[in-house]
Amino acid sequence: MPLTAFPTTPSPLAADGVVSGVLPRSTWLLLLVVAGAALVAWLVAVAIGALVRRLAGSSPVAADLSRRGRRPLRVLLVLLAVTLVLDAAPGVGDWRDVVVRVLGLALIAVVAWLIAVAAFVVEDLALARYDVDVDDNRHARRVRTQVTLIRRLTVAVIAVLAIAGMLLTFPAARAAGTSILASAGVLSVVAGLAAQTSLANVFAGMQLAFTDAIRVDDVVVVEDEWGRIEEITLTYVVVHVWDDRRLVLPSTHFTTTPFQNWTRKESAVLGSVELDVDWTVPLEEMRAELDRLVVGNELWDERVVVLQVTDAVGAVVRVRVLVSAKDGPTLFDLRCHVREGLVVWLQREHPTALPKVRNEGIAGPDTAPTRPAAVDGATRPAGAQSGLFTGSQEARERSRAFTGPSEAELAERARLDEESREKPLA
Repeated sequence: MPLTAFPTTPSPLAADGVVSGVLPRSTWLLLLVVAGAALVAWLVAVAIGALVRRLAGSSPVAADLSRRGRRPLRVLLVLLAVTLVLDAAPGVGDWRDVVVRVLGLALIAVVAWLIAVAAFVVEDLALARYDVDVDDNRHARRVRTQVTLIRRLTVAVIAVLAIAGMLLTFPAARAAGTSILASAGVLSVVAGLAAQTSLANVFAGMQLAFTDAIRVDDVVVVEDEWGRIEEITLTYVVVHVWDDRRLVLPSTHFTTTPFQNWTRKESAVLGSVELDVDWTVPLEEMRAELDRLVVGNELWDERVVVLQVTDAVGAVVRVRVLVSAKDGPTLFDLRCHVREGLVVWLQREHPTALPKVRNEGIAGPDTAPTRPAAVDGATRPAGAQSGLFTGSQEARERSRAFTGPSEAELAERARLDEESREKPLA
């Protein structure tokens, strides 16, 4: 019996072109095309980075841009290439929509990354114009504080916008967003009550940065602690205390509580040293010893050195020494140096001038006033030790800052007020 040929139907797997029984041949080809596109995009990104690095030798902006933006640019070009290939491929399957959605979310994140990089480059360029390694760096520290706060605020805004953009790619999220906008009034009240303290700190941090109340590296006295402003954020301020402790305070503390800022206008400050001595202390010799301690000392800035008797009641005489230095730390060391030097001088030269308790009066030494001795060939002008606010041209200039308007100025103000009252209204 002759064999009849039965018609054969191709297998579904063979019809789809299955390779190795795993994926259709068209899918393998698509994956190869995607890999090739990703490789080409990566090579283009590498070429762009090499070009920017060549320009970086003469441009600090290009160098900063190349350093910060190398990785996000490569990721962005690869994601764009893969997304374009998948969108153009027909009849791939349901898995393509899921992959394209994920790639879209990744693209939004990488674009936000690049925008943040551009903002950082601009802010670094602004900071590069102001050098803080100089003596008078008050303006530079102010700009640094403001730029640092703007940088943190920029990153926060970019992150919020990126997350919102990702959520809006989902239809359900868009519908939820419409509902949220419809009830925005109620939600804003609830959110404001819930985050009242946090929002107050945020606004206080912005106020500190832009009103120039404090800056990074300012020397302050807060909560009876002396230290330096180390960091200013949107919600708190970090003070580096002199003994290497960190005092973390909410931003509202600096807007609601008084504190001392030693470097708001300049870093030079005055400091005092007080000593209780006996009534028999020779004041002129003590002034000469003070001159010997400070004149020629690198800690003294040659502005103020004054010794005055501020109290003379009871069994002791209180002597106060005022000295000046270029900044707070230097002043602390200078005060310690002066205090120790005067104590050693009293112990060595005039032990009878040390404080004592008397049961009956005794006659003091019959000492005649003596002229201050010259110190190592250095002489000071006459009257320089007469007072902090009197006795010299510098002292009189210093006193004018605290005396208020003069009689002539008061008379001029009265005359202007009288003229403004007599002038008829227009």
